[in-house]
Amino acid sequence: MVIGVTAGLVLAAIMALFGLFKLMWRVAEPNEALVISGSKHRTEGLGQGMGFRIVTGHGTLVLPGVQAVRKMSLDLNETELSVDCVTHQGIPLRVRGVVIFKVGDDFVSIANAARRFLDQQKLMSERVHNVFAGHLRSIVGGLTVGDMIRDREKLTGQTRAACGTEMEKLGLIVDSLQIHEIEDPTGYIKNLAMPHAAAVQRDARIAQAEANRLATEAEQQAAARMSEATRDSEILQAGYQAERDKAAASSRQAGPLADAAARQEVVVQETRVAELEAQRREQQLQADVRKPADAQAYEKRTLAEGERDARISAAEAKARETELAAVAEANRVKTAALAEAEATKARGAASATATRATGEAEAAAAQAKGLALAEAARAKGLAEAEAIKARAAALAENQEAVVAQQLAEKWPEIVQAGAGAFGSVDHMVLLNGADGMSDMFAKALTMGGTGLGLARQLLATMSQGDQAEPVPQVNGVAPATPPSPRKERIPVTGDQEDGPAV
Repeated sequence: MVIGVTAGLVLAAIMALFGLFKLMWRVAEPNEALVISGSKHRTEGLGQGMGFRIVTGHGTLVLPGVQAVRKMSLDLNETELSVDCVTHQGIPLRVRGVVIFKVGDDFVSIANAARRFLDQQKLMSERVHNVFAGHLRSIVGGLTVGDMIRDREKLTGQTRAACGTEMEKLGLIVDSLQIHEIEDPTGYIKNLAMPHAAAVQRDARIAQAEANRLATEAEQQAAARMSEATRDSEILQAGYQAERDKAAASSRQAGPLADAAARQEVVVQETRVAELEAQRREQQLQADVRKPADAQAYEKRTLAEGERDARISAAEAKARETELAAVAEANRVKTAALAEAEATKARGAASATATRATGEAEAAAAQAKGLALAEAARAKGLAEAEAIKARAAALAENQEAVVAQQLAEKWPEIVQAGAGAFGSVDHMVLLNGADGMSDMFAKALTMGGTGLGLARQLLATMSQGDQAEPVPQVNGVAPATPPSPRKERIPVTGDQEDGPAV
């Protein structure tokens, strides 16, 4: 029985320790950092006296109730940039881009980000947008439109360099900065491109005219070659016709001219040999000169026609591209104008709402201030009335004690005023030492001196206050009037007036 109880207690203790360990053990995910405050542990790379430590990529023990654990996200964040800028030439532009950033992986960056964004991580994108917007306006103000179009990487590099120090102080690093679009509401960029577009159109027209000229020349050359071929064909046909006519005449004159033909056979044969030789030479010329020339001409004509067709196709493609670019630009300008109109409308509505809310808040504040002032005045009046009532009651019960208290409160002023009588004395001789000094001060205060005048003034003020204050009643019946204080006149020395004594 005892062993079973002991085993149960041990098991319960083990389970309790396991539960406590699980409650105290915290593990950092790969995309987050644990910021533990209430610890004096020194983190590597950070100075002492931070009051918190940072844990990434592993677990740690946390004391509940002594240490507080909060998580810092290390995920990527992005913010859209839409900044209205003015260039060095005074031309307004709108630069659109995107910034991709995150908290740095080192402990220094995590500590800087934790101090600034631990409870405001949703506002991180807005802060980064403000930093980049300010530097982007400054950098664009030192550039021209041509510089921004031709070297957009320069604008991106300068912006990242300018924001690097501030992002490091915030504990953030920039993974990517891209300038997507440069909008030109004034049309300066379009006008800047018009001279180049006109030059391209001019070159296209010149190329078209040159192609037409070459085509015309090729057609004229082809027509000339056709005429030449026709001439050669007619010459050959005439020769053949002469031979046919000659053969016919020979056959008709066969008898009469048999002898002449026999005699002329040698001449005819020689003539035929000469003709055959001429034909052989002509054919050789055709094969050696004319046909290569025709082949070369055909090659040049074919190349010219191909080049002409290529230039015509390029010109048509360029014209189509220009037309599509013009349509796209018109659609973009229309969309930007509609977006600007919607934005202006929204800003106007927001401004009206803010003005109405401000007016209502100011009216409520003025009303609350007036009520507070009225309540303060009422409380002050009630307090003064209570003080007067208490003073009257005290005078009614014990007038001598009240007068003595008032004199005690004013005694420093009475002494100061009595001492003023010795302000103009340069040298004073006392015959009986300290007793003489005490006696002299007592006489200065009591026998008609300035101090006695202050006492008379205090008593007169109290008497006027007693006459002015109403006598309180109890159940509608006024109490008996207390006896007035007894006043005596005492003799004074010097030129001072007589003063009352209580």
